[in-house]
Amino acid sequence: MNILIVSNNQIPVTKYGGTERIIWWLGRELDRIGHKVTYLVNQGSYCPFAKVIERDYNRDVAEQVPDDTDIVHFQYPVEGFGKKPFISTIHVNPPVGTQMHENSVFVSSNHAQRHGAVAYVHNSIDLADYPIPDLNKQRNHTHFLAKAAWRVKNVRGAIDVATKSHNKLIVLGGNRLNIKMGFRFTPNLNVRFKGMVDDRQKAVVMNASKALLFPVLWHEPFGIAIIESLYYGCPVFGTPYGALPELVPTGLGLLSDSRSALVNGLQNADAYDNQLCHQYAADNFNIGRMTLQYLDMYERVLNGEKLNAVKPAVAAAAQPKFLPWNN
Repeated sequence: MNILIVSNNQIPVTKYGGTERIIWWLGRELDRIGHKVTYLVNQGSYCPFAKVIERDYNRDVAEQVPDDTDIVHFQYPVEGFGKKPFISTIHVNPPVGTQMHENSVFVSSNHAQRHGAVAYVHNSIDLADYPIPDLNKQRNHTHFLAKAAWRVKNVRGAIDVATKSHNKLIVLGGNRLNIKMGFRFTPNLNVRFKGMVDDRQKAVVMNASKALLFPVLWHEPFGIAIIESLYYGCPVFGTPYGALPELVPTGLGLLSDSRSALVNGLQNADAYDNQLCHQYAADNFNIGRMTLQYLDMYERVLNGEKLNAVKPAVAAAAQPKFLPWNN
């Protein structure tokens, strides 16, 4: 099968970039099992296992799709494309008014349901890009993994939970807080900001971490940080929003919108089974499994099937900008 992956990003990525990682791993696995993969991506991209076409934003995307393409896999909402059969993965929470096709695929069950859809494929990681964790290693801190500047990621909440539970916190994904986030930051010797880290730095931190602190204030579409942390044997302490309840089963962490509940739970972080966390992530969120699910979606579309009975839609914004975060 000739598969064209279209994205508004540059590949490969070395630091932050969830969508870029997913499409890289997907393309590599498709190539490994015998499919021909081409990327239509931003200027400056390169790839050793697939052809790369630099996208020209002054031309219609349909004009840039090779004629021998069997199916196009967009990585953003698409409506009105007719040159070839296609699906589009929705990686984000689109704004109200976004037009989406029936062949839109979401990244979690919750993500799909919130848009009146049923088609979803969980994101996954390529275990080949991760070192085997040392699950017997002493764990001396907790970690936060997300863009700290995004207020919905709630790094302030993570700092509070770590501090009040007498745990050190290493923040991966930002350097400092700022007043644009709605508060002034008082230096906290209990917290270390590591900035935008590469895979090696990330592995060192997570393989010595007691837990991921992930108290998001929005409906998280998926959260690759959750799967990466579980892979390194870290239970997840976060809020019960978006995809988190379907990614973090009982015994692998604690979900609550209560700061005090997470503080109390984190005091028993050492009681969680690091091996169980690791094996759960490796078994359920590996790139081979994700790729087979996408191949099934491709086949269904090529056979004339629509992945959703109706066009997914973004409901009018009726919920608060930030979901509850209680004491």
